[in-house]
Amino acid sequence: MNFDLNEDEEMLKALTERFVTDHYDHDSRRAFLAEPGGFSSANWELLGELGLIAAPFPEDLGGLGLDATGIATVFEALGRGLVVEPLAEAVVMAGRLFAATASDALKDEWLGDLLTGGRRLALAHAEAKARGGLAWVETSATAQDGDWLLAGSKPYCAAGGGADAFIVSARISGPPGDTAGIALFLVPAGTPGVSTHDWHMADGSVATSLTLDEVTVSADHKLSGDGLAAIAAAGDLAALARSAEALGIMERIFAETIDYLRTRDQFGSALGSFQAIQHRMVAQYAAIEQSRALLNLALVSWASDGFASAVHGARAYIAEASVTLGHEMIQFHGGMGVTDELAIGGGHKRLLVLSRWPEGPLAALDRYAGLLN
Repeated sequence: MNFDLNEDEEMLKALTERFVTDHYDHDSRRAFLAEPGGFSSANWELLGELGLIAAPFPEDLGGLGLDATGIATVFEALGRGLVVEPLAEAVVMAGRLFAATASDALKDEWLGDLLTGGRRLALAHAEAKARGGLAWVETSATAQDGDWLLAGSKPYCAAGGGADAFIVSARISGPPGDTAGIALFLVPAGTPGVSTHDWHMADGSVATSLTLDEVTVSADHKLSGDGLAAIAAAGDLAALARSAEALGIMERIFAETIDYLRTRDQFGSALGSFQAIQHRMVAQYAAIEQSRALLNLALVSWASDGFASAVHGARAYIAEASVTLGHEMIQFHGGMGVTDELAIGGGHKRLLVLSRWPEGPLAALDRYAGLLN
């Protein structure tokens, strides 16, 4: 089977790689993470100008309507560059979820700025007592005088720092673990009763704890459709993007470790000349190739009934294999491997987050087997 990119995909890859080359090095990445939102606002604006923010959105809404191959191509390149701008969470997840569920009036109000990077959304769904699966929602939504009254807590809003609005899941009926009765609401930041607390995830990105204290949301800010099904549908493509990004990071830190092993002398010989080290590196090379094979399987399953299963199967393997590879690359570098002086440490921290957010590899494996909603 031919997995070569077509001309448009090659151009998209080249555009992404040029962005990385022009704007990223080790010091600039550290500076971007130190910004209030955990990424560069100037880079976010530039990504909007380049069309990379709009690209995953449907064509009829002003995007490029990227398929699975296009999204994987972009995110693998972003992973190799260790890019910190939250395209997976803010665009592929929250942005596409909004596009799929918002009314025409809300789209007219928000979509133009979302496509250009002028405004940004974050998904507020995960809750403290959730343990695998998407259905555990205690946050409540109660109809009141034609509006909705939201109350609850969403402590894990990835890429929520500085978001202009949150897509909040809330239960309108049923007990917390029921798969039915979950609705989605667009809640602008600064709405009375909404309080936020920013915190750093393991990779340095900024997440937000969101508290809703009797927040009044107008009826037209209730999004359409089954909330849980909409999150799952958007989550499949976001899982693909995260897996492709992880593969790109694996390739980057593996290549840098090979260079190090070829030049670092020990006992008068290059470290890479020792057979035990060669065997360990071959094992990790095999893990990268297996990861790519599983990602390719997901890509050829696009638009078929098996796409979601293939994506979660790839994620289950890549999430586990990527962290193991990161551990190995750190070991080969010794104490320097865990510092911020090398890309190895930063890449590994990002792999830790990608492997565990929003669920770990065992949950992905259960989804592959069809055991979770």
